[in-house]
Amino acid sequence: MHDLAAITRRAHEMGALVFTDLYQSAGTLPVDVRALDLDFATGGSVKWLCGGPGAGYLYVRPDLRSQLRPTVTGWMAHRQPFEFQSGHIDFPDDAYRFLNGTPNIPALYSARSGYEIVNQIGVEAIRSKSVRQTQRLIELADEAGFAVGCCRDPLKRGGVVVIDVPNGKEVARELARREVLVDYRPNAGIRIAPHFYTSDDELERAIAEIQSAANWFQL
Repeated sequence: MHDLAAITRRAHEMGALVFTDLYQSAGTLPVDVRALDLDFATGGSVKWLCGGPGAGYLYVRPDLRSQLRPTVTGWMAHRQPFEFQSGHIDFPDDAYRFLNGTPNIPALYSARSGYEIVNQIGVEAIRSKSVRQTQRLIELADEAGFAVGCCRDPLKRGGVVVIDVPNGKEVARELARREVLVDYRPNAGIRIAPHFYTSDDELERAIAEIQSAANWFQL
């Protein structure tokens, strides 16, 4: 985790604007774009927000909106989009000026449920559970003798625990066959990301299955 407040404050002192990627944090880490005084923030719904693909978002600080003219745009960014005027785009002063072409309506509807569920549970509660469960995963990985590649400080750790094992790519593929859903990144390891729906028993099983699969590939 980075200190966005300090980064933004320093950037503003130097006359710079801050564009923040929240893809790996929104939905599992509390984020208040107004309190942080962020200029821009973007991300998607497919990860912690449980919304599926094709539904990204863009935040622009309200006082900056009318000062910016998008270079990649479309008919929905017009002040009167349904007049279907060609040529110059008359941008509105609100967030609609950052729209592009026809919105991906099915993706937006599929994303709504995830947003509603996360909001109902509360990101503070999700974060508290995440800190506890990621700490437990690290303890289990240590007991199994696995190398842990993520931050051990809970105040700086996000929602993902990275565990490096021999033949990690093949182990991750075997875990999928066993219906243990993880991810793998070369030169990093297996990524485990418990969310609000993850039980403690599933953490135990995940590490046990990793150990079993890793041992099998080493035979």
